[in-house]
Amino acid sequence: MYVDRAKRLYLETGFRFPREIIWAMGVVKAACAMANAQLGALDGEIARAIAAAARELADGKMDGEVTVDVFQTGSGTGFNMNINEVVARRASEILGMPVHPNDHVNKSQSSNDVVPTAIRLAALRAARELLLPALDAAISTLGLKAAEFASIVKAGRTHLRDALPVTLGQELGAYAAALRREKEFVELALARVAEVPLGGTAVGTGQGAPEGFAELAVALAAKESGLPLKRGNPFTQMRLLTDLLLISSALRALSVDLYRLMQDVRLMFSGPNTGLAEIDLPSQRELPGSSMMPGKHNPVTAEAAMLAAAQVMGLDHANQIAALLGEFELSMGIPLMGYNIITQIKLLSEALRKAAEVVVADIMPNVERMRAYAQASQASVTAFATVLGYDKAARLAELLERGVPLEEALKSINKSGV
Repeated sequence: MYVDRAKRLYLETGFRFPREIIWAMGVVKAACAMANAQLGALDGEIARAIAAAARELADGKMDGEVTVDVFQTGSGTGFNMNINEVVARRASEILGMPVHPNDHVNKSQSSNDVVPTAIRLAALRAARELLLPALDAAISTLGLKAAEFASIVKAGRTHLRDALPVTLGQELGAYAAALRREKEFVELALARVAEVPLGGTAVGTGQGAPEGFAELAVALAAKESGLPLKRGNPFTQMRLLTDLLLISSALRALSVDLYRLMQDVRLMFSGPNTGLAEIDLPSQRELPGSSMMPGKHNPVTAEAAMLAAAQVMGLDHANQIAALLGEFELSMGIPLMGYNIITQIKLLSEALRKAAEVVVADIMPNVERMRAYAQASQASVTAFATVLGYDKAARLAELLERGVPLEEALKSINKSGV
């Protein structure tokens, strides 16, 4: 078998194709079998057996037989050949006669159009089922908390130094707006990812497939998957992965803002006696924070989300390189891009969900401490700058920084005339 021979030549890292991509390959193989039958390119009984076997593959019944490593030939030929053999074996059992992996299962196809189609289909499904719901939930939670904390005044900080007061609601509302903006980025990218090259066969021309196969196969794959697939330019979608890089970039942007949000939460939660202690997070008290220091509690969920965000950002850089691989008619980064995109979506979906449910929804503001910081902020002198002028206001700020009460500091400024 191809897979047995391939293991000597491909890497054996233990990285296997995720369930979503195997599902997508099942969808594609079923759609192609039905299209071939309808166009008279494949015997109807054989096509039905292939479609049945492919649907079992899509349902997860043969995942253990998909054993080729992600780090293989850059076109994904090894993956496609593995799938062809698995589907052919099962179709042969269903039909009671031999079904050939290439002559039948791979009829009117090439790895070069099948695998790029499958990774896009998988990314589209994962984003719609995992990422967008998690993103909506995070936006909603941030919006609710922004409204709840709209009147809670706290010190503003720029460069980690005193700045004009803001409200906790304004800070959280900023992140809600950012995530709404990034949802638009994701949806824009998904509209392009839905354009697939199925039917392009080896180099985009469709050589070896019957007339009308591409349009019919894509339509059947859309019906089979329930996703809004449409046929893209096969020469573009086989040669370039920049539509997938676009969604990776959107995921990176989301990760950056999630990281920033969790970082702000960690700072507000710092303490309890030597940090800001502006908020409490009761959920983070459920676990000991130290194996040595009793009574210590850390922002563990926020930090876990930051680690996931860091990984998503790192995979985006790998995707930039994967998108550069290849020459002329084909990309050479297909398996890696597919694996990374699904991993990014899963990581970010879970991080967004936990950040919203366990961290943001759990915020309990220390109102008095926030107010005290705001009142003690050196930046309060800004209100006097238009009356005193910049230089006198700067002198007032210096006195406040030394701990001089505001009223005494103003009297001192007036007396000295400085």
